[in-house]
Amino acid sequence: MQTIGERLEEARKRKGISLREAAEATKIRGDYLHKFESNQYDINLPEIYVRGFLRTYANFLKLSVDKITADFTALGHGAARSSPRMPNREIYGRMDLSVASGPSSATVEAQPESPAGEAAAPEQQPPRRMPQPFRNNMPGRGVPLDVILKYVATAIAVVAAALLIVWVVKLAFTSAKKPQPTVTTGEITTAPPSSERTITLLALDSVHVTVKQKNADGSAGSVLFDGTLTGGQTETVPWPGPIFIRANPGENLKIGFKGKFYASQITGDGQAQM
Repeated sequence: MQTIGERLEEARKRKGISLREAAEATKIRGDYLHKFESNQYDINLPEIYVRGFLRTYANFLKLSVDKITADFTALGHGAARSSPRMPNREIYGRMDLSVASGPSSATVEAQPESPAGEAAAPEQQPPRRMPQPFRNNMPGRGVPLDVILKYVATAIAVVAAALLIVWVVKLAFTSAKKPQPTVTTGEITTAPPSSERTITLLALDSVHVTVKQKNADGSAGSVLFDGTLTGGQTETVPWPGPIFIRANPGENLKIGFKGKFYASQITGDGQAQM
């Protein structure tokens, strides 16, 4: 099973970047990243910073942040400190109830008899006070229920109004960005979108790449990119529609779209369509 450092180093090299480039991208010092890849986490910083740097670095390398964090915790870092558990109020209640019970038989004194020989009326005992824990558990005179419901209803109305405003603004913004048709000599044509899709060419080693636009009749059209990439070099190319990609050798090329890279499926000096 690979260690955390081995996974970090392997992912970085797979991306084809150096420690200096990784440090510039993540804003984390290069010596810290070097120590992480060497499984050294004593960098004279609080543990919360070490954990945050690991999460940032793992996310940059497209690794599982939860897996890295869990393995870091398994090494004995970040173990939750147990706090002393407070005794249950019910225990206090039982203790007070036993103390507050009537006087024991040892403390009960006989009442003097009246002159007529009748037993004297027992002396009136003061009202017994309810133990404090029980009084705390009893419902007190707090805020009335109708007032609480009123505040809750007001809060819900405010949140609903805010969400409605956000939805209206978003709808208006989306409508404003939607391309409007333009009329030319009796024909309706759609204006080109404000932004076009792109792909990223990643060279695993030296490779010559040519990207051409595919015409409606299936022939090759205008050249979008033509050049040689060295190992680790990337190039962003517009993707206006169907295109031809020729690479030599194709095994040295990866194609990225929306942050994910895929093998070109080209072998030798070959061509693929997208």
